[in-house]
Amino acid sequence: MTTLAKHSHPRAENTTGAERAPMYEPPPPYDDRVRFLEDRFACAQSCTECARACAVLVSSAELGTVPPTGHGPARPVPAEPPASAESPHGLRRALLLCVEVCDATCRLLSEETLQDEYALRLQVEWCRAVALECAHVCDRSPDTADCAEQCRACARACTAFLAMLD
Repeated sequence: MTTLAKHSHPRAENTTGAERAPMYEPPPPYDDRVRFLEDRFACAQSCTECARACAVLVSSAELGTVPPTGHGPARPVPAEPPASAESPHGLRRALLLCVEVCDATCRLLSEETLQDEYALRLQVEWCRAVALECAHVCDRSPDTADCAEQCRACARACTAFLAMLD
């Protein structure tokens, strides 16, 4: 084989039938596909439950609204200092972010079309990180233990699904 042929095709030097790479990859074993779908469903379901718990907490929490004066809708009280994680506004921000990310992750996991594994992995890793951060913020506030536990359950489900992808 000439030097030019070797460099023009990456597999030119490896042309014997026994060493040739297959043109396609066989599908994964049935058990692996079932486990993948089960873990994916469990992760999506946990994301939904976490988003629901955070949304309920946001809607039920008294986070500093101005009572209506009869001249329009109630307006939030402007926060003078930047909202820390301990403030009601920091809690609200963390909860809303968790709702958004968990909802987006659930929708992505629920799609039946083939997806890019890299994008799926990034979304689930982001969801896990946001859920853990929300759990930590909830730990600092009274009466948010249930939401913190839902966030941790979501993070565990995301971790299990990511382990399945490896």
